[in-house]
Amino acid sequence: MSIPVSPTVAPERVRMLAGEADVVCVWQNELGGLTFRATAPGMESRYIKWGPLNAETSMRDEAERMRWARRWTAVPRVIDQGEDARHEWLVTAAIDAESAVAPLWVAQPEIAVPAIGRALRRLHDAVPAESCPWSWSVPDRVENAARRGIVVPEHLRDAPPIDVAVVCHGDACCPNTLIDDGGIGVAHVDLAALGVADRWADIAVAAMSTEWNYGPGWEDTLIDAYGVAPDRERLAFYRELWNAT
Repeated sequence: MSIPVSPTVAPERVRMLAGEADVVCVWQNELGGLTFRATAPGMESRYIKWGPLNAETSMRDEAERMRWARRWTAVPRVIDQGEDARHEWLVTAAIDAESAVAPLWVAQPEIAVPAIGRALRRLHDAVPAESCPWSWSVPDRVENAARRGIVVPEHLRDAPPIDVAVVCHGDACCPNTLIDDGGIGVAHVDLAALGVADRWADIAVAAMSTEWNYGPGWEDTLIDAYGVAPDRERLAFYRELWNAT
C-alpha cells in the first residue's frame, strides 16, 4: 500500500461516481485497488475506493461493518457501495484528518506512533465485543485463507489463550489510522475484516507496521501508548499469522 507518486487516471466507474467533482488518486494497494479524493465547490468532500473483487474481504463487508461501528467509534460515513462482475467500489464522506503515513506524519513518528496506539486502544474500548456479529478469530482466519488456497502451518492454528477479546480492526496497519492537525488519532478506515478477536491480533500488526512506515525502533512506543506491556509471545504469534494468511 502506498501513496501514488505520479498522476493516476480514474477508472470510468470512479468518474461516474464522482460526477462533476475533481478526482485525485491518494492511495493504491498491491491488489490493484485505488482510492480517489473527490472534491467540488459546494459539495461534501468524499473518497471513492475502487478495485478488483477480492476473495479475502469485500467492500460490501466493509460498508456493513462501517455502518455498524459508527454507533460507537469514528469511521467514515458510507455514501454508496456497489460491484459489478469484476470490480467493487465504496464511497465515503471525508473526515477532517490525514492518514498516519501522510508525509507530515512520516516526518514526525514521535507524534504519529503514539497517536496510532492510543487510537487503537480507544477503538477496542469503545466498540462492544458482546454485540459484534463478526469474528476475526484464528479459526476464522485459517478458514478464510483455505478458501483462497493458502495452507496455514499447523503451529499457527493453535493460538495462545485470549488475553482480552475485543472488536479488532482487522487491518490495524499504520495507514488505516487518521490523525488530525493536533496530532490526535481520530478515526479509522479499511474495516472490511473487523471482528472479535484477541486484542493482540491488532496490536501485533499495528506495532509491526511501524517499522514499514517509520523505520525500526517504534514498536514498543506504540504498545506503550496503547497502555500495555509488550507480550512477546502473542506479538510473535499474531505477526507470523498475519504473514501466513
